[in-house]
Amino acid sequence: MGATEQHGPHLPLDTDTRIATAVASAVVARLAGRDSGPHLLAPAIAYGASGEHQSFPGTISIGTHALALLLVEYARSATDWARRLVFVNGHGGNVSALASAVSRLRSEGRDAGWCSCVVEDSDAHAGHTETSVLLHISPSDVQTDSWVPGNRAQLAELMPAMRRGGVAAVSDVGVLGDPTTATAAVGELILAEMVDGCVGLIGRWAPGAGGALE
Repeated sequence: MGATEQHGPHLPLDTDTRIATAVASAVVARLAGRDSGPHLLAPAIAYGASGEHQSFPGTISIGTHALALLLVEYARSATDWARRLVFVNGHGGNVSALASAVSRLRSEGRDAGWCSCVVEDSDAHAGHTETSVLLHISPSDVQTDSWVPGNRAQLAELMPAMRRGGVAAVSDVGVLGDPTTATAAVGELILAEMVDGCVGLIGRWAPGAGGALE
């Protein structure tokens, strides 16, 4: 699961989708051959809940309600033949929809869960973290001649203003963090940490509140 939304002047609109796809692909490769059976990778769901970025051109958001409904129907179809379903999420704005949808699915007896592509000490949006990963997986699509630092405050500090006015209320370039420090070598390490995290969560398979794997 990803999103189609602005990522500053230097990253593509499908950054979240690219990262989630790269993580999910590597997870499937790591899980291949285990006794639990075949692991299949579906095409990404490339539109999500991105209302906080709506002030910037290029953003297409379907909202939390529509996304949750899509996930429920998607999973009902998939679990008609698949024993278990996991959503690998690359966009923080999708979390509410995931929690709502997967809770409902699990209440219906469907073995579904979700995990996110996260690392410790990451910045929030289109900064060092995401730019480093894109330099690793899609270097030709990172416009380094256009990158500029954005608001480098902690996300918790920015959230009150963002709830009122979205990302535009705290960053006129749509960046939260500093992409100019990004490197492909760091991106490779970040991606590996994301993959390790999801592989561990899927291996333990302990869905908690809202179906999040713990």
